[in-house]
Amino acid sequence: MTTGTRARRASKPPAISPSGTRTLALDAGNYDLKFFDGNGHPKAIRSVRYHLPSGRDAVSYSDASPLIELPDGTRVHFGAQAYKYRRQQQTVVENKVELSRLHLYACLEPFNGSTEFTLQVYASTPEPAKNRDAIREQLIGMHEFKRNGLDYRVMVESVDVEREGMGAYHYARQLGMIPDAGFTIVVDIGGGTWLTRLVDAEGEVIDENVMDRGGAYELAASISFDKRLTTALGTSADPSIVMDGFRAGHTYADTELTWAPWLEEHLDPWFKGIFQTVRSQYNPYMPRVTRFLVTGGSTHLIAERLQGRKLFAVMGDPQFANVRGLYSMSMDQQLCMTTK
Repeated sequence: MTTGTRARRASKPPAISPSGTRTLALDAGNYDLKFFDGNGHPKAIRSVRYHLPSGRDAVSYSDASPLIELPDGTRVHFGAQAYKYRRQQQTVVENKVELSRLHLYACLEPFNGSTEFTLQVYASTPEPAKNRDAIREQLIGMHEFKRNGLDYRVMVESVDVEREGMGAYHYARQLGMIPDAGFTIVVDIGGGTWLTRLVDAEGEVIDENVMDRGGAYELAASISFDKRLTTALGTSADPSIVMDGFRAGHTYADTELTWAPWLEEHLDPWFKGIFQTVRSQYNPYMPRVTRFLVTGGSTHLIAERLQGRKLFAVMGDPQFANVRGLYSMSMDQQLCMTTK
């Protein structure tokens, strides 16, 4: 199967489901798939997967590590359980736009007790002008698949695609973290990429920069080549497992090997490389910048360095700031439509 395999399309529109229409904010990141429907806390699924051969039984699955089955018999296991197979695939080294459909399926839990419903999706991507049409083409329409053994029948009615990072900016404004005057530079540091948006006081993006590489994966790759780790392991180190270790005490998988004592040697040049690039790009605007808003799933790696710096604000729960903001943006848009 290729990642572009389509879901089976219905020949006629589905009957209106008694469960109604659901709104889902989806931030399909290189490290985590984040999603939020307004209930409880946003959720995340590790963005790693394994395509099961037809003769291979799946290991146990759960909402945090779902098993997706397509009408053509293809089975894809997402999340941490994918590490229990050999040769799992990492989104961080692939084109995640091509995986939009599978990512949506992984994040669709039952709605009001039903697996048949209509859906409005609010998604984000680093470069909407480049990828919006491809994402919409994959998602709009009727989808039939299985998730964790349950049959789903979902009609995606609409797909709005926003700039990645602007959800976090919108959420930060709601929290009072953005000054009323001046420019804000949003710095969104993710697993595979990092990006910046220069936003004026009216919330309009007036300049931006998307770095295809340079996120936490680059830091993890640097650490994975360090002889202090590879010698202790007795073999090469996997950057993706190092990335997991960033959230688990800087240890390598279930070993007790840690790079914490010498992390700073790799972290310092990575950190400086990002912010020197930011200052260089926006140098003409710097006198008018009143806030640097730092967000994204890898923010925890540098949060301590930014404490006490007057211009800097670090999002709380930064992993989910963008998806929270996307959901609130969807509610604002729906409110505007009903009050016109």
